[in-house]
Amino acid sequence: QGQPVESGGGLVQPGGSLTLSCTVSGSSVSITNWGWYRQAPGKERQWVAHILSDGKTNYHSSVKGRFTMSADNAKATAYLQMNNLKPEDTAMYYCNVDFRLWGQGTQVTVSE
Repeated sequence: QGQPVESGGGLVQPGGSLTLSCTVSGSSVSITNWGWYRQAPGKERQWVAHILSDGKTNYHSSVKGRFTMSADNAKATAYLQMNNLKPEDTAMYYCNVDFRLWGQGTQVTVSE
């Protein structure tokens, strides 16, 4: 199973939107758990959202109602749609697969 690769980060103004993607190449094993985490400078890595093997999707309270996570297991890809972004959402966003594999991250910066 390959490593997750995140994409879609960038610079956006407050109130804007971004969609992050996480793709696992060369995956011959079905992925059952996807997670998004983020880490701001000087802070610990924080869980953002996950989709578990039972199909349930859960969100950190700080992003609930603004972020939507989805996954297409046939494409071995997960997404994080982020709306109404705030400066405090600025962080490196990481994908986690099956509680084992981490990507290198994609930077999201929310600023005027």
